[in-house]
Amino acid sequence: MNSTLVFLGFTTTPLELLGFALSVATVVLTILRNHWGWFFAIVSSATYGVVFYDARLYGDAGLQGVFIAASVWGWWQWLRGAEGKPLPVTRLARAGWVASLAGWAVGFVVLSAFLKAYTDTDVPHMDGFLTAGSLLGQLLTAKKKIENWHTWIVVDVLYVGLYVYKGLHLTAILYAVFVVLAVLGLRAWSAAARTDAGEDADMPVGEAIR
Repeated sequence: MNSTLVFLGFTTTPLELLGFALSVATVVLTILRNHWGWFFAIVSSATYGVVFYDARLYGDAGLQGVFIAASVWGWWQWLRGAEGKPLPVTRLARAGWVASLAGWAVGFVVLSAFLKAYTDTDVPHMDGFLTAGSLLGQLLTAKKKIENWHTWIVVDVLYVGLYVYKGLHLTAILYAVFVVLAVLGLRAWSAAARTDAGEDADMPVGEAIR
């Protein structure tokens, strides 16, 4: 599954192609708030864990294991996280924004230092920054916070450049697609929030059907 091949002019592997398809399905289902997206997230994370390890992106490789665990938790949250009922869409309050950004900053410092000290990665700071941001995005997605899409837009734009640098051109294209899908997801979830329950930042604002 890791033998190289040429697809649409790009050098890739069957495993990277599989991860590409599964990841697109995951994001599309997330936009639609369909809970089966978590199943595709688990399988795509396992696939990309191998791809990233081979590319010496150890932060991203390890992140996939966290994503698998978080996806199981997120799946349960979407179905039963609101007192046994499906989790509704909500917005972060100001304190939530502050806590999220602070957590991202702390995660960046810790992860980049670890990657620089204990691995042979040549991009410890970028890998650490995007790993921390991806963890935050996954947490916000699992809690059905609209702001997950803001996080993913920033992370995915930067990942495009990182994967081009690492020679993972097909994955770079995937993350460019992710940027577009994240913008669409932000618009869809925001529209659902306005339609279903107004703009109260602290109250449920939509029917969870993911």
